[in-house]
This record gives sequence, C-alpha cells and structure tokens, in this order.
Amino acid sequence: MPMPYPFDLLTVLGPTASGKTRLGVKLCHELNGEIISADSRQVYRGMNIGTGKDLEEYGEIPFHLIDIAAAGEEFSLFDFQRRCLEAIRSIRGRGRLPAMVGGTGLYLDAVLRRYRLVAVAADPRLRAELAPLPMEELIRRLLELKPAPHNTTDFRDREHLTRAIEIAAGEKQAAAPDLPDFPPVTPLILGIRWEREALRHRIGIRLRQRLDQGMIEEVAGLHNSGVSFAALENYGLEYRFVAWFLQGKLNREELFEKLYQAIGAFAKRQMTWFRRMERNGLVIHWLDGNKDPLATALAIIGRQVRRQ
Repeated sequence: MPMPYPFDLLTVLGPTASGKTRLGVKLCHELNGEIISADSRQVYRGMNIGTGKDLEEYGEIPFHLIDIAAAGEEFSLFDFQRRCLEAIRSIRGRGRLPAMVGGTGLYLDAVLRRYRLVAVAADPRLRAELAPLPMEELIRRLLELKPAPHNTTDFRDREHLTRAIEIAAGEKQAAAPDLPDFPPVTPLILGIRWEREALRHRIGIRLRQRLDQGMIEEVAGLHNSGVSFAALENYGLEYRFVAWFLQGKLNREELFEKLYQAIGAFAKRQMTWFRRMERNGLVIHWLDGNKDPLATALAIIGRQVRRQ
C-alpha cells in the first residue's frame, strides 16, 4: 500500500537520554506509525530498567524487536537486520509507517546502508586454529578478510574477535543468492541532539531514577535466574557496573560515579558514529532537544510532503 509521504521508513536516532522514544511515539501518533526498536539490549526479556524500555510511553502504539530474546542468549547484528526487515514489510503491509527508533548506530546503519550480511554457523576447526593466536594476529586476520569492519569494538574482546573472523570468512564464501532480499527503503532520518552539559545533566537524573526504580535488584534477579556475571558484564554500561557492584568490586558511590562517567562517554561515541553515518552519505535532520523537537520534526516532514 503506497505511503502518503515521500519516505517509507522514518528513523529517529540520538544519544542515550536524548528523548528518542518519546519523540518516536509522538510521531507515530501523528503519522499512523509503528515503532521498531533499534537498541541492541532492549531485545532481551527481563532487561527493562537498565535498557530504558519505558514501555508505558508507547500507549497504544505497536512496537517491535523488544523482549524477543532471553537474557544471556546471543542476538547478533544479522538477527537484528533480518527481524527488522521482516517488521518493515509487515508494518507496510498494514498500511502503516515503520519508524525505527534507537541509538545503536551499528543496527541503524545495517538497515539504512543495507549491509550485506549472511548467517554464519560456528566453525570448530577455524576456532581451534585461532585459539593459540595472540590478539594482534587475530586483528590482522580480521582486517585481511574485512579491511573496513563495521564494528571495531570487537578488537577489545577475544571471543567477539574470533566470532568476527568466523563471520567475515563465512560472508566471503557466501554466494549472492544467500544475501538478504532488501525491501526498497527511502528513509527520513531525524536526530535529537543536546548541548554536552545539558545531556550529561539528563544522564545523571535518569541514572538516579533508574537506581531508585530498582536497577540493582533487576540485575541481581537476572543473575539469580542463571545469567552469569560474565554475560551481564558483556552487556556493558548499567549491567557491567551493577554486576561489579554485586560482586563487591565497587561501592554504591563508586557505582554511580563510574557509571555516570561511562554513560557520558558512551553518548559521545554514539554522536561520533552518527557523524560517520553522515560522512557515509546518510542525511540526518538534526533537532534541538532543548526546543520543541516534535514541532521541528513535523515542519521537516511537512516540507518533504510539499516537495513530492
């Protein structure tokens, strides 16, 4: 069913604590949309406070790719891309507008720039070959297979680096018919940004709220249900630092201060990623979070409609 807009995928992105979900929900109310979460941790059940799901904000707006995997289960970029494309087709089929909302730059980029990903099974023989090699050699092997990898954070973790080599090798061997069938995508990308100090203030307020709402108890409950501390630490930020707190590696004051600093650094990395997306050819219409992002967004959409 044709869309009444010159775009068929609305995208709302921004750093953590910028107000993406609230804006996405409001726009879906105005544009007959459904939200697809582009957050690498909101896919996991039971990880609610730490990931900021804020499900009460959605009201009657349908949402997708939230609570679709068990905590501790692997959910890859390939899994996200496949499920996101399925959601886009399904939402369009109902005559509604898909709205991809989130701050995981790699996930957003994989859809907007149409990464060609394939499912790659574990290769025990390759893993045995890689096991004795130092990290420097693993990085060299990955760069040989993929000179411009999507995600350089793999370089810091041996298990992730080994898996990245495995995937790169599998993708190189894949024939064209194995690549995903992309629906045509004409996106309108809206980004929310704040002045640095204003965003850090918002991060601090939200972190205190999450601690008061039971974030520590949430992480303790996940561990008690069988999710290892190592797995929790691997989810980063809130889950890593609270896991350290629960193991006695941090006191309560250190938990807040170190986590606050880490979230601020993460927000900075997110903005760096978004700027790289722009350098790679994606047009992001930036909205000032301190003004009225909804009014600005609707004005941009109105101009787009008048031009079609």
